[in-house]
Amino acid sequence: MAASAASRMLFTEGVRAVLHTWPVLQIAVDNGFGGVYGQQKADWMVDVVQQYFLDNADLQQCEIEDFIADLMDQEFDTVVDDGSLPQVSVSLLQMFTQWQQGALQQLQHSVDSLTQKKSQRAKVTVPPTQSDEESDDETQEMECQSSSPSVSRTDPPPPPQDEEDGWTVVRRKK
Repeated sequence: MAASAASRMLFTEGVRAVLHTWPVLQIAVDNGFGGVYGQQKADWMVDVVQQYFLDNADLQQCEIEDFIADLMDQEFDTVVDDGSLPQVSVSLLQMFTQWQQGALQQLQHSVDSLTQKKSQRAKVTVPPTQSDEESDDETQEMECQSSSPSVSRTDPPPPPQDEEDGWTVVRRKK
């Protein structure tokens, strides 16, 4: 196993590159899901994930996914269900394998390519709001539309029915 301080630092940079280019973590930090210390939590998460790999030599992808999902839930109140956890876990696992095998040039190339992606990150900006005059006109127009007569169904909804298993079923009349 590659154990030199320089190679370990390279693995840490790999973990940082993977996590900091992960859109879910970026969104959580940018939107304050982790509180005022969101960026510090993201940096701390790099160290924790790196240490998790070092403490558990034979990790499976599902274990990594669960660990990162737990961190995101606990630290950022975020449930990751966009399908990106497997990708992040595979990337981390590949970097760890490269580090273990001493393929440091390959690892450096992976880190460099991810770091380039991070610098190309798109920023989302909120469009400017309408002036008060425009919004007042729209409000008046909407009020006029809502005061016009409308056709509505006069049949009352059917009463809820209790089924045998204790569930209440409400059905729409067609």
